[in-house]
Amino acid sequence: MPDPTTGAYGPTVVELAARILAYSRGRAFLLFTSHRALREAASGLEARIPYPLLVQGSAPRAELLERFRRLGNTVLLGTASFWEGVDVRGEALSCVVIDRLPFAAPGAPILAAHIDALRRQGGNPFRDLQLPQAVIALKQGAGRLIRDVRDRGVLVVCDPRLLSRSYGHAFLDSLPPMRRSRDLEDVQSFFAAET
Repeated sequence: MPDPTTGAYGPTVVELAARILAYSRGRAFLLFTSHRALREAASGLEARIPYPLLVQGSAPRAELLERFRRLGNTVLLGTASFWEGVDVRGEALSCVVIDRLPFAAPGAPILAAHIDALRRQGGNPFRDLQLPQAVIALKQGAGRLIRDVRDRGVLVVCDPRLLSRSYGHAFLDSLPPMRRSRDLEDVQSFFAAET
């Protein structure tokens, strides 16, 4: 994956998602950290996948979730409110794809005020505030996948900083024990074994 700050990142996420969705036969949440990335992915996937595509903002949240559960092979694209408090059990949700590590925008007024206060107190805003918040958000997003003891699935975190940055271990250590791979053939094999 390219660096998330480059223009190539979004299209690469869409390409990867399209391949994974072919393996999973839909049945996926694609979680985004921005509405812009969500819209770009919706546009890029619309003609490429044969599964129903539900996009946050196109209908009320409850209606999107009801349709997702009922249709069974659907792909739902969401941002903030879909990262937590969503409970889809069983095979209807077998894959969660997360576009980026969910760091909050540092320019958001409340976060900016907390960052300034921490700096004035001699703290490290990234280590003490931004990283812990992002780790919790990732856990929430990943938690959409396994809601029951019988649930199985694939979690895909597209962001290469998970492995390339020293703080990546904080994210990895926060996730439940699971097999890890960077090989798409492993994803394909996982879903092939279901049939």
